[in-house]
Amino acid sequence: MTDIRILKDRRAGRITFTRPQALNALSHDMALAIDAALRDWQDDADVALVVIDAEGDRAFCSGGDVAAVYRAGLAGDHQLGRDFFRDEYRMNARIAEYPKPVVAFMQGFVMGGGVGVGGHASHRIVCDSTRIAMPEAGIGLIPDVGGSWLLGHAPGRIGEYLGLTSARMGPGDAIHAGFADTYLPVEEWPALIERLAETGDPACIKGQPRPEAPLENADLSVFGGRTVEDIMATLAAAGADDMLAPLRRNSPLSMAATLALVRAARGDRSIRESLAREYRFTYRATAESDFLEGVRAQIIDKDRNPVWAASPAEGKVRAMLDSLGDAELDWEDRA
Repeated sequence: MTDIRILKDRRAGRITFTRPQALNALSHDMALAIDAALRDWQDDADVALVVIDAEGDRAFCSGGDVAAVYRAGLAGDHQLGRDFFRDEYRMNARIAEYPKPVVAFMQGFVMGGGVGVGGHASHRIVCDSTRIAMPEAGIGLIPDVGGSWLLGHAPGRIGEYLGLTSARMGPGDAIHAGFADTYLPVEEWPALIERLAETGDPACIKGQPRPEAPLENADLSVFGGRTVEDIMATLAAAGADDMLAPLRRNSPLSMAATLALVRAARGDRSIRESLAREYRFTYRATAESDFLEGVRAQIIDKDRNPVWAASPAEGKVRAMLDSLGDAELDWEDRA
């Protein structure tokens, strides 16, 4: 596969995204390849740790490659998207629960599906160019790939703020919010990867002082409001137009569901619970949400003018997050 390179390099299993021209967007085949490699290396005594990185300066991984899901959904085929999300979430859980160290080097854009790969690694390294975000509400989806788990465990109301506004974090904020661990200038990454491959020991990771984290001292208490409408009304009354503007652009249903998902994740015992809840929304997304319209406006036609139609009423949110019965997310292929 030309989109991803997978190999063993001394003590390290190496996974490298190799489609910088597409900002290393994650396809279904790439997700399956990552999962297969992790399975192969789990009991391989030659592999002491896994290194995940990406070619190009602009992006580690800008998100999931949802164009195929859009085309299939538009044609009435909702199973293609369900299969993609199911296999992607299984891979996300495998990274989060992996018994060996996983070291992710995340430069440039790290969004959506990229967070699902790098954000669940045991050792997450960022640099000056890193910009991490969960912008799914802008395409009529929700922070998935375990994003609700990360958002739910961010300090204070940072999770609600990031999920509703799609705001981007630099390296300092990413570390403060729990999406990354170590700051290291990108010029030093090749030497560190060499040491990791040679030694198989993550103890050789030595970072530098964390850059400034504006979110650390930001007053985000307004995002503790009971509903999105309450939050927007408070922001409007305070004249906080910079925070209010993205909430006026994003899908109302997606934001309402995001609020529910982030808050539910705070009570989860494992990432699997959060992923299973996210899957209930994404399973239904191409048929019952604003997802197709959001992808059309932001990715396909790029007119940036979506016409949101799905209701954000509490009943609709509950229906989108209700149990799928026999279709609930499972963790291995059924016989």
